[in-house]
Amino acid sequence: MPVLDMFRLDGKVVIVTGASSGLGVAFAQASAEAGASVVLAARRVEKLGDTAQLVEAAGGRALSVATDVADPEQAQAMVDAAMSEFGRVDVLINNAGIGTAVPATRETPEQFRSVIDVNLNGSYWAAQAAARVMEPGSSIINISSVLGLTTAGLPQAAYAASKAGIIGLTRDLAQQWGSRKGIRVNAIAPGFFESEMTDQYDHGYLDAQAARRLLGRMGDPAELAATAVWLASAAGGYVTGQTIAVDGGVTVT
Repeated sequence: MPVLDMFRLDGKVVIVTGASSGLGVAFAQASAEAGASVVLAARRVEKLGDTAQLVEAAGGRALSVATDVADPEQAQAMVDAAMSEFGRVDVLINNAGIGTAVPATRETPEQFRSVIDVNLNGSYWAAQAAARVMEPGSSIINISSVLGLTTAGLPQAAYAASKAGIIGLTRDLAQQWGSRKGIRVNAIAPGFFESEMTDQYDHGYLDAQAARRLLGRMGDPAELAATAVWLASAAGGYVTGQTIAVDGGVTVT
């Protein structure tokens, strides 16, 4: 197979959670550009229309499913909808996530649990449901964060714990499902990319972190999406259990 053809996802079905905005949109569009049909999942199903248009403009088929991945039954229903519409699930991109920045002595149990429920537990429920129907050669890509590997000057205990947990979850699922199911499980740890989450940062915060971005700029969501396509495709066929930092150098500063 020619090397560039190894990055194609023709005939594949990709589920993207958190597909209503930000990086989820980039993952969905890139998957379609690589040849896949895309299941778009988000709590705000009314916001999935624009993403669906991008998928279809890229030549893919789109299915929008209202999903709160924190609810195991909804995660299962998301996979059931994919199977009903397309008959298969080849790739899951676990992108749904929320973030908070609350000092640890003031963070309430409800605030902490809400982040863990979506970011960590939701990734598990979605992966669990997808793995039940995936065939050998399938791929699960969990979206962690550089905050699962380092700190960045904000009080983000819940978010950091959830993203570090995703890295551990990735390793364990890779060893459980690699030889037994032929499913590869990897994680991506993004650095600073423009998204709804970065839009919420206080004025001046990103400038204060600029010295840690060795490449001197914010990341382009298309660069992150390209990493996901690599991990989803035959080009990443011998990669499993890994966390790939796409961070412009943040984790080495």
